[in-house]
Amino acid sequence: MQKIRNIAIIAHVDHGKTTLVDKMIMQGHLFRDNEKTGELIMDNNDLERERGITILSKNVSVNYNGYKINIIDTPGHSDFGGEVERVLNMADGVLLLVDAFEGTMPQTRFVLQKALSLGKKPIVVVNKVDKPNCRPEEVYEQVFDLMFTLNATEEQLDFVTIYGSAKQGWMSHVWKERTKDITPLLDAIIDNIPAPEMKEGTPQLLITSLEYSPYVGRIAVGKLTRGTLRSGMPVTLAKRDGKTMVKTRIK
Repeated sequence: MQKIRNIAIIAHVDHGKTTLVDKMIMQGHLFRDNEKTGELIMDNNDLERERGITILSKNVSVNYNGYKINIIDTPGHSDFGGEVERVLNMADGVLLLVDAFEGTMPQTRFVLQKALSLGKKPIVVVNKVDKPNCRPEEVYEQVFDLMFTLNATEEQLDFVTIYGSAKQGWMSHVWKERTKDITPLLDAIIDNIPAPEMKEGTPQLLITSLEYSPYVGRIAVGKLTRGTLRSGMPVTLAKRDGKTMVKTRIK
């Protein structure tokens, strides 16, 4: 069994979430050195690029020190509440990203409240500490107060905080001590986010989104909560009404 960490990223619009994911992808060496990658790799939908926000959740995997870190990008807007809940059900922990100057914002609160109520363990990333007028210590206190207000458990309040600049590509445990890369953040994810629980039995897959490929047809993206899936295996697909069951095979 591969060592896995599933983490969802929560952030207000324009706090640097998609830039941070870009840097994690770079550190995971998903691209060869001779491949040029654009900025905002995760925001690949035309409307998202035009408006500069994340609407659809997407997932990407980064291999680091023998671990597979599945990063799930969440919409930062309360208008996409159903999408947010589906995403959080796939993750075992959350990365709360806040701007070192602006601090916590209303949209951060909405998604964070859902994550805490589902019992997810948070890691806090205070981003953009390279900017003038930043106030990392005050923002840390603000995050703590917000979590306390949202009825976080004692374990959730005992969160790890990482400081840094996603744009400049570094993260550190101390905001004044600049490092060479984002390794402290990746280490914190491995050390603090629990591994997914593996349950034996009949396969159960929570499908969170559907995609289509002209080569293989429909692709279901989701989280396997029980059992094992293999190619050619007979499975039952439960429809939205909860009563209709369709027998099919995995391609």
